[in-house]
Amino acid sequence: MLERLHFAQRPTEHLFVGTDRYMYFTLSWDSENQQLQTQKTYVDQADKTSRDSQTNDRCHIDPTGQYMALQLFDGIITILPLVSKGKKKKSSEAVSLGDPVPTRITEFFIRSSCFLHPQDETDTSPKLVILYEDNHQRICLSLKSLEYTPGGAGDPGSASLEDLSAREDLELGASHVIPVPAPARGMLVLAESSITYFGDIGSEALIEPLREPAIFVAWTQIDAQRWLLADDYGRLYFLMLILHGDEVKGWKLDLLGSTSRATTLVYLGNGVVFVGSHQGDSQLVRIQEDGIQILQSLANVAPILDFTIMDMGNRSGETHSNEYSSGQARIVTGSGAFQDGSLRSIRSGAGMEDQGVLGEMEHITDLFPLRSKGAKDQADILVAAFVDETRVFQFSADGEVEEKEELGGLSLTEGTLYIANISGNRLLQVTSSRALILDLESGMVTAEWSAQDADHITVASANEDHLVVSIGGLEAVALDLNKDLRTTARRGFPEDGQIACLQVPSICPNICISGFWQSAVVAIMHLSTLATLHRVVMSEDAVTVPRSLVLTQLIPDEPPTLLIAMANGEVITFSFDRSSHVLSGRKATILGTQGATFKVLPRAGGLFNVFAICEHSSLIYGSEGRIVYAAVTAEEASCVCPFDSEAYPGAIAIATPSDLRIALVDTERTTHVQTLKVNETVRRVAYSPKLKAFGIGTIQRELQGSYEVVQSSFRLCDEVMFKELHRITFDKEELVESCIRADLRDGSGDLVERFVVGTAHMDEAGQDMVRGRIIVFAVTPERRLKIVVIHKVVIIFGLNGPDLNKL
Repeated sequence: MLERLHFAQRPTEHLFVGTDRYMYFTLSWDSENQQLQTQKTYVDQADKTSRDSQTNDRCHIDPTGQYMALQLFDGIITILPLVSKGKKKKSSEAVSLGDPVPTRITEFFIRSSCFLHPQDETDTSPKLVILYEDNHQRICLSLKSLEYTPGGAGDPGSASLEDLSAREDLELGASHVIPVPAPARGMLVLAESSITYFGDIGSEALIEPLREPAIFVAWTQIDAQRWLLADDYGRLYFLMLILHGDEVKGWKLDLLGSTSRATTLVYLGNGVVFVGSHQGDSQLVRIQEDGIQILQSLANVAPILDFTIMDMGNRSGETHSNEYSSGQARIVTGSGAFQDGSLRSIRSGAGMEDQGVLGEMEHITDLFPLRSKGAKDQADILVAAFVDETRVFQFSADGEVEEKEELGGLSLTEGTLYIANISGNRLLQVTSSRALILDLESGMVTAEWSAQDADHITVASANEDHLVVSIGGLEAVALDLNKDLRTTARRGFPEDGQIACLQVPSICPNICISGFWQSAVVAIMHLSTLATLHRVVMSEDAVTVPRSLVLTQLIPDEPPTLLIAMANGEVITFSFDRSSHVLSGRKATILGTQGATFKVLPRAGGLFNVFAICEHSSLIYGSEGRIVYAAVTAEEASCVCPFDSEAYPGAIAIATPSDLRIALVDTERTTHVQTLKVNETVRRVAYSPKLKAFGIGTIQRELQGSYEVVQSSFRLCDEVMFKELHRITFDKEELVESCIRADLRDGSGDLVERFVVGTAHMDEAGQDMVRGRIIVFAVTPERRLKIVVIHKVVIIFGLNGPDLNKL
C-alpha cells in the first residue's frame, strides 16, 4: 500500500509504504543529497491471534490530518496518530507518525471504508464509515467515531471506535464509499445499478439508478463535486454532483472512454489521470471534451496465466541444444485478463530504434563513416560500398541527406574495401585494385599504390600510420601512410594458406593480426616486418576457420580482448598481452550456425562495443569485469558502421538486404517486450518450432444486454510477425483448460505435429455427465487450423505427451 502524508510543519509530503511482509515505513525526499530517506519504520505489525483481512489491505488518512487508520486484519483497525514533537526538535523530526494502536471492531467482510469530512468546525472527532457484508449477507453501513487518548512516556496510548449509526438497506452490489467534502459533505455509495448520496447515515438517502449496470472498481477525486470512476470492463466515467447551494439535488454520470481495467486511479491535475492496472498496461490519460487521449502506456506482463520458451537460435535439426545460449531465447507469456489480455514476447537484448531510412538499396557490401573538410569530431558523410561501385551520402546538421556524385577525388566507379580519415586532412581509400591517399582540401590524389600482375586486393585494414592489404589472399603487404604508401614489408604464407581476415588495431599500433583459411590459424605479426610474433591454431577441423577478427578494449582496466568469429557460428575470445603479444584465457560462445562479421562501435570512457553481424546479430560488450553477449533486434542486418553525426548523435548506419537506414542501438542489453493484443484472456500457450507458430487458448468476456457471456476459442499466431493467422470458436460456456503440441501418428502412420486442446464446461449438469472434450488440431499448408479429432471425456484439467504418439 502507498499513501501520502502531509504535515503542516513540513514543506514536502511523506510517503507511507506497506509491504506484503508486514513491513511499514515512511519515506521523505532529501533535496540536498537528492535521495530518499527513511523517516520511521514499523517492523512486523502481524498479529498472530488475528486473521489476515479477507479483502484488500486499506490505509486512510483523517481529513483533519490527525490520524491514519490501517485495515490489515479482520476485526481490527490500527490507528497511528500524526504527532508533533515540539519546537525543540529539528525539522526532520518535528512531525512523525506515532506508535500504532489496535482497536477492535465487530464488522467483517469489509468492502470499503473511509474517513468522512467534518460537518463543521465544532466536529473534532474523526468519523470512520464502513461498508460491509454481515452474516446474513446483507450490505450494511456503519458510522463510527474515533476516540484517541495519548499515552505517557513509553505508552502508545489507547484508541476506540464508538458506534454512532448504521443502515442495513443497501443494494447487494454496493462496493465503494466515497467521502464528499464541503460544501455538500456526506458520502456517496457506488453500487452496480445505482449511486446513492447520504448527507448522514441516519438521514434520507438520495438514490438514482444508472442507465446501465456497472461494476465499479476504482475512483479518484477531481475537486469538491467531481470524481472519476472506473469499472470492471475498463470504462472510465466522469461523475459530477448537482448542487443547489450546499444541498445535493442529484448527480450526472458521463462515459469518457475505455482504458485498461483500473486497479487504482490517481488524478494528477490539468485533466491528466494515471490509470494503474494489474490486469493490463498502466496508462497516463488526458481528459478531453470529446473523450480521452492516452498519453503514455507502461508495459505490464502480469498476471501471467501460462508461458512457453522459444529459442530461435537453436534450430539446427531441433535435436540438440547449444552449450551456450544464442541470445535469441524468448519467454512468450499469456498476460493480462479479459479485454486487457495479450500475448507477450519477452527477450533480453540490445534494442535498436530506427531514426530514418535513406532508401531502398540492395547488395551493400560494407559501410564507412567519414568527416568532410569542415567537420571536426563528428561524421557527416556515409559511404556505402557495393560490388562494382561506391555511393556517398552527405548529412547536414538538421538531418538533410544529399547523395554526392563526387567527393574529394574518391573513386566511385569501383567497390571500396576500406576508407577512412587519416592525419593531415587526408582520406585513405582501398579498392580491389589500388590504394589511394587524397587531400580533402584540393581533392587531389597525393599517393597511389596498385597491386602487380593483375592480382586483386581481397582484404585491407589500417591505423593512423600503416595500411596492410592482402594480395589475392596469398601474401600481405604493409604500406607506410606517411611516406606516400611506400612498401615497408611483404610476405607470403605458404604454410598457412590464404588470408581470410586481418586487422591493424589502433590500440596496439605496432602489430597486425590475420586469420588463415587452410590452417585455421590466427597469427600476430610485427607491423614493420610482418614477422610472426605469436600464432594459435583455432581448430583441427578444416571447416571451422576464422572469418572475422577484431582486437579492442571491452573491459576497463583489463588487457584488450581479441574476438574471432569462426565459420561455424562460434565466437572465440582471448585476453591479449600488450608486451609479450601472447593470447590467453580462451573462451567460446555460439551465436548461430554461420560466421559473424565484426564492427567496432565506440562508447564512453575509451571503451568499445562490438557489433556481431550474423543470422542472430548480437552486441558484445564488457560489464562488471566480464564479456556479455546481447541479442540485437536487427534480424536482417548485413553490414553496420558507427555514424556519430550532429543530426544523429551516437547513431549507427545499418544495411539490410533491401535498404539502408540510420538507427540508435543500446549500449547494453535491456528487456524488450513485443505485444500481440488479443483483448481476451490468454489462458494457455503452446509453441511449435516446426510450424513456427503459437497455439493459444483464449477466453472472451462480454456484456450482452445485462448478462455476462463467456466464450473460449483457439487461435493460431505467427512467431515472427506476431499476428493472428486463424481461430476456431468453441461452444458457449466451454472453457479452454489445457493446450500442448505433440507429435502424433496420422492415418498413414507418419508422425505429424498437432496442437491438442482440452476443454471443460462451466455448468455442472449435463447429458451422460460428459463435461469436457479433447480436440486435436492440424495446421494446413495455408496456415489455417483444421479439426482432426474430437473426443468427449468427463473433464480435462491438463494434458501431457511423454511419448511421441501417446497422450
